[in-house]
Amino acid sequence: MSADGAPPFLSEALVLLAATVVAVPLAKRLGLGSVVGYLAAGAAIGPFGFGVMASGEEMLPVAELGVVLLLFVIGLELDPQKLWRMKRDIFGLGTAQVLFTGLSLYAAFYYTGYSVRTALVAGFGLALSSTAFALQILQERGQLSAPYGQRAFSILLLQDIAIVPLLAMVTILTPFSNGEAGPAVWMEVLTIVAAIGAVVVAGRYLASPLFAILAASHAREVMLAAALLVALGSAGLMHAVGVSMALGAFLAGVLLAESSFKHVLEADIEPFRSLLMGLFFAAIGMSLDFVLLVDNIALIIMGVTGVMLIKGIFLWALTRGSGSSNSDAMRIAVTLPQGGEFAFVLFTAAVSNRVMSYQTANLLNSIVILSMLLTPLACLLLDYVAARLKARGVENPMIETFEEATPTVLVVGFGRFGMMVAQILTAEGLEVRAIDVTPERIAYARRLGYKVYYGDATRPDVMAAAGAGKAALIAMCVEDDRVMGRAVEVVRDGFPQALIFCRATDRAHALELERQGVDYQIRETFESSLAFGKAALESLGIPPERIEEIEEDVRRRDEERLAIQLKDGILAGSDRLHGITPRRRMTDRAVVPSVETSDDPVVAPVKGQDAAKV
Repeated sequence: MSADGAPPFLSEALVLLAATVVAVPLAKRLGLGSVVGYLAAGAAIGPFGFGVMASGEEMLPVAELGVVLLLFVIGLELDPQKLWRMKRDIFGLGTAQVLFTGLSLYAAFYYTGYSVRTALVAGFGLALSSTAFALQILQERGQLSAPYGQRAFSILLLQDIAIVPLLAMVTILTPFSNGEAGPAVWMEVLTIVAAIGAVVVAGRYLASPLFAILAASHAREVMLAAALLVALGSAGLMHAVGVSMALGAFLAGVLLAESSFKHVLEADIEPFRSLLMGLFFAAIGMSLDFVLLVDNIALIIMGVTGVMLIKGIFLWALTRGSGSSNSDAMRIAVTLPQGGEFAFVLFTAAVSNRVMSYQTANLLNSIVILSMLLTPLACLLLDYVAARLKARGVENPMIETFEEATPTVLVVGFGRFGMMVAQILTAEGLEVRAIDVTPERIAYARRLGYKVYYGDATRPDVMAAAGAGKAALIAMCVEDDRVMGRAVEVVRDGFPQALIFCRATDRAHALELERQGVDYQIRETFESSLAFGKAALESLGIPPERIEEIEEDVRRRDEERLAIQLKDGILAGSDRLHGITPRRRMTDRAVVPSVETSDDPVVAPVKGQDAAKV
């Protein structure tokens, strides 16, 4: 029996997926990036293209959640101390860019015949760059953590903050009649401050305990639901008081940046962020009116050229004057010259408040979309030029970079063994980051001052978020052999640059780790057993020189036996044991009373699970 009807939006979803599957790989193959592919796909299937989809307006509110989640993830990567170190670029460089660019564009619109109110909204709206677009470009190029990427992000962050006073400006510019007064601005400010305070309190004191409770249940889907609740809940609260949703999500992310659950949150949200960001750019592409574009082609080309040139010049001059190298200043200038998604919000508010005509808003929206499309081309053209400029230029040693020190070592499992490893590494001043799956153990370690985060080492996305891609060495100190085996495979497949050091629970586990090709393994009781035996010999009056000879001999024999067992199996190599002959080894019953009491028990014959203990 056939279904009564297809689910809502099924055909539209299939068309959109098909268009992106074709357009995005093609755009990336041409070196233009995935964003251009999504924009092109949206423009092709939209109402002004082939008309397969009626409009992107219904999809845009949902797609904007991608921008919200993007800012939440970015916030997770910036702890409050790191954000404070960026204050000069955020409030100095970012404010200067918005003011100088906005006033220059205002003058350009005013002297071409627009009213003061329209020119103000148009000038400052186009002064804002696309946070989603620019960050996507920086992430695809792997340059978000570079000095110029961090400065670009500082400017974008200030622009997101600037949308609040700009929306207030639109309200103030609204023509009132019958003696009406504008809304009480001070009440709006108090409401915004109260909302920010609520987000701060919830993020600082409620979110981490909630995640600790949920983590104890080991229900991944509940953790995912809680992560989305925090990100979207903070965004919704800020939206309710008239503040950018993205800014609210970013604030929540910053407050959780010091939480032990940040890497799991980032890994869980990433698939939703990527999908919704693609949907967002496709919806923007659908709004490109080709009829309007053709009818006003000269005006729009002048607008796109003027906006990108003016913004690019000010971005280059301000960043160059504030300490960036010529190459970095040029890269910022070609990464941020486009109009942004908040311009759509500002222009829509201006039309609603009768500050700007609908026709003018559509022209400005076309300028924003075309500037987005041209930005990747500008980046490609600058790539080889920037490399040559940087080679000839003189780097300023006083440039401040805000990238957190890359974790040199990632410790997986932070029990007694892992904590002792961390002490050795931190004693040398190395940066150590650790993950574990036990909330109580994490809480204890963080009280001691260690950076320990909640995370499952068998998940590649969690390992990537924890810094495995940048780690020089990954120390596997977990207690479960099977978990370690899967984690080693994850590291080998996804992070081949890292050395793998492992804690082996017994000889059989050590042999398995050797077969997996780890760089170093040690049985957890081997060294303590040697130390115990040496102390016993010393107490019996054996000379120190003889004790050293015995230790060297035992170590050599153990290495030889491991090599033999790797080739011939777990029962081989018993002739390397002191006081045990091969015949006795294979025929006698248990010599050692309990397999749990020795790192290398001598038990024969060995069957079943007992073989794994040898």
